[in-house]
Amino acid sequence: MKELILNVPTFAFVVGTRAALGVGVGLLLAERLSASRRRAIGGVLVAIGAATTVPALMSVRRSLRPARRRDRAERGADRRRALSA
Repeated sequence: MKELILNVPTFAFVVGTRAALGVGVGLLLAERLSASRRRAIGGVLVAIGAATTVPALMSVRRSLRPARRRDRAERGADRRRALSA
């Protein structure tokens, strides 16, 4: 198993790229704005989200760490805590 440990700026970058992509797709599908404005704004947001996907993925992959192996004493203590709660 692996652990993912992201610092706040990296997490914000990943969330921001996903949000831009999602909002862009939403605008392209919505009918709240005029067609030309919707296509322009939605297209730009989708392009930004798509262009930043690779750097975001690379940041996440660099943050993956092998999970720390816990010894039997720690696992036993965790089980006892869970049972007593």
